[in-house]
Amino acid sequence: MQDRYSRQKLFRPIGTTGQQKLLDAKVLIIGAGALGTGLAESLARSGIGHLVIADRDYVEWSNLQRQQLFTEEDAASRRPKAVAVKERLAAINSEVNIEAHVLDVTKEELEGLLPGVQLILDATDNFDTRLLINDISQKYRIPWIYGACVGSYGMTYTILPGVTPCLNCLLGMVPIGGDTCDTVGVIPSAVHSVVAHQATEAIKLLTGHVDALRRTLLTFDLWKNEQLAIKVDSARRSDCASCGEAADYPYLSAAGTRKTEVLCGRDTVQIRPAQSRKVDLPELAQKLGRLDEGQIELNPYLLSFSIGDQRIVLFADGRALIHGTKEIAEAKAIYDRYFG
Repeated sequence: MQDRYSRQKLFRPIGTTGQQKLLDAKVLIIGAGALGTGLAESLARSGIGHLVIADRDYVEWSNLQRQQLFTEEDAASRRPKAVAVKERLAAINSEVNIEAHVLDVTKEELEGLLPGVQLILDATDNFDTRLLINDISQKYRIPWIYGACVGSYGMTYTILPGVTPCLNCLLGMVPIGGDTCDTVGVIPSAVHSVVAHQATEAIKLLTGHVDALRRTLLTFDLWKNEQLAIKVDSARRSDCASCGEAADYPYLSAAGTRKTEVLCGRDTVQIRPAQSRKVDLPELAQKLGRLDEGQIELNPYLLSFSIGDQRIVLFADGRALIHGTKEIAEAKAIYDRYFG
């Protein structure tokens, strides 16, 4: 196995010294879906010494189209994604120390995963978690790399605490909510493109080549053959609540986190986003209608979407009732699947 990383060492910016830094590195990946599996495999093959992977979900058949590392057996047995990733990576590179955590990432869980972590990679499917990662990153001065994709579109940005604007600074430039992979689909090549950019930025950071980082917000649409790199340094705000001079990390506080509660006697979980947002209910009803599954009812005040034994009722301010479950983690996964 002495030659495992030989081609990587031949790449002059990495070399033997950089490879040793990768072997000594510890990286946290939040999410083990399309982006998470791609990132985990890329970094494991690159020789990142310690990978921590956290995900709340299990493997489903629809995941197999784009979420590498998973098999039909994983989907049939509904194996937790984090566990399946660990099993595959152990067969790919037995030298890598892999921690798998099957959990819904909240402030407490995330802080418990941080000791020794040098970099956080975003492979999540919702902005509530990303804003939590952002505040954790700023509070503990750990870099993180944002990534997202849907349809043929992708976006990524590397955030360095104290140097670059944080995600909270960029909220006016980054779209929040709306389309998800479960409402408009996604092509694997869009996933692979985001993974390629995130993984490359990660290796630059971990080998000490901060000067080589792409200092722009990158967006692209592979189907339309469009790519845009936006300079955002001027977006950094001294009064930002997450990274400014008097930062109080609002998304780590109770007031800044998504609210969930099980409604007594109703087999229902209520979810309220951290920030109220106006939802275009007719537009969302059209997107859900194209799925050709479930039953949709719409009135001026709410959207009701029934699928299987569960029914989701979404209000125009983003608040939702998930009927048919008392499990908060399951309700949050359903909400994020359709509403982002």
